[in-house]
Order: sequence, then C-alpha cells, then structure tokens
Amino acid sequence: MIFLIMKKVILGATGSIGSSLAKQLVESGEQVHLVGRDQSSLSELAKSLNSSFTVCDVLEENFSEKIVNDLNDVPINGLAFCVGSIDLKPLKLTKKSDFMQSFNLNLISATEIIKSLADNLKKNKGSIVLFSTVAVKKGFPNHAIVSSAKGAIEGLTLALAAEFAPNIRVNCIAPSLTNSKISNFLLKNEKIAEGIAKMHPMKRIGEGVDSASVAKFLLKNESSWITGQILGVDGGRSSVA
Repeated sequence: MIFLIMKKVILGATGSIGSSLAKQLVESGEQVHLVGRDQSSLSELAKSLNSSFTVCDVLEENFSEKIVNDLNDVPINGLAFCVGSIDLKPLKLTKKSDFMQSFNLNLISATEIIKSLADNLKKNKGSIVLFSTVAVKKGFPNHAIVSSAKGAIEGLTLALAAEFAPNIRVNCIAPSLTNSKISNFLLKNEKIAEGIAKMHPMKRIGEGVDSASVAKFLLKNESSWITGQILGVDGGRSSVA
C-alpha cells in the first residue's frame, strides 16, 4: 500500500505565529512547506524542522507560481496564510497607497495563493486558515487601514467557506496584539506594553503560540466539522468588558 505524504503550506512562516505553527505541526507528525521573504531565517527554520521552503515576497508578481513550482505536485491538505501588517494612522494622514498596499498584502495575496492551491486542497479535503484582527470586531482609533483590509479577509473567509464546501474548510483567526517583530514598535516601550496588557481580561499580551495552537487545530482532522468561523484569540478583549 502506498501512502501519499501530505504537506501543509505556511505563508509568513518566520513570524511569531507562523513559526510556532510550523513547529507544532511538525511535532505532531505533519510535514510542512514554509514560505517567507527572509532567506536566512527561513532556511534556518526549515533546516531545524527538516522541511521544504520557498523564499518569496507575497507582494511580488506571480509569487504563487514560485510556491507551486517548488511544491512540485506534492499533495496539500492545509494552507495557513499568516501574513499581516500593523499600519496605524489617523484617517486624515492616510493615502490611497496605504490602503492599496495593505489590501494587496493581506487580501489579494491570500486570494492568489488560494486560487493556485485550491484544486490540490480540494483533492485532499484540505483546510485553509486565514488571519484577521480583533480590531475588526472591536473597533480602535487609527486602525482604518488594517481593519478594513482584515475585515475583507473575514468576508473572504465566509464567501470561500460557502464556495468550497464540502471539499475545503475555510476559517479565520482574529488575534489581539501579539508579541512579534511587526508589533515591536508598540511593545518595546515597557509602559505602553503594560497598558495594552491591562486592556485584556487575561492581563497579558498574546504570544505566537496562542494563535498557532488554534490554527493547528483548524488545519487538522479534529476540526473536520468547523468551517466559516471567525475565532477570536484575543485574551477576551473582543467580548469581555
């Protein structure tokens, strides 16, 4: 009997959530294909996990073709798009280009890789996990750029869950602020970090492992009856006063 080796593809694999997800999946016996733009950190992570990888920027034209070529027809049963940004400005200081870049990074790039891998995922009853932000549901000042782009991701989640059912499950995780490279500009100030932590009922900032653990569950068969959901991993901030 021949057993096909399935892989799960993780974009944004060197971020705090993506790297934690990759490690958790490998520890549970899964194989992963990592995607990121920093060749040094990506190759180091891939070597530690004995995994394949693709170096590319999701803002590059035809980036998805490069990923598909590197996968070389390997069966895929999971896709996690852990790419994100934190672009905070009052509306009066924003430019059209701010919104266009955020939508290209967060939404358009997600649709491109999903289109490229959809047939592969369909054959293998795969699962897709996207990422939003607590700011879509909660509403924060100066979040017009990122909240609108991530709000579009939540809309995409519901649309694709309906379109792809019953062959591919599509869910979305909406974290609150998480310790990461992209949030360092906020959290490097100890007093600001403490103040943000206190805004959460759980009284701490999120860690990559928090969202990664939920993403791992959504990518595996244990969640086979879950699709079209936006799950808050936010220390209670979206729902508890």
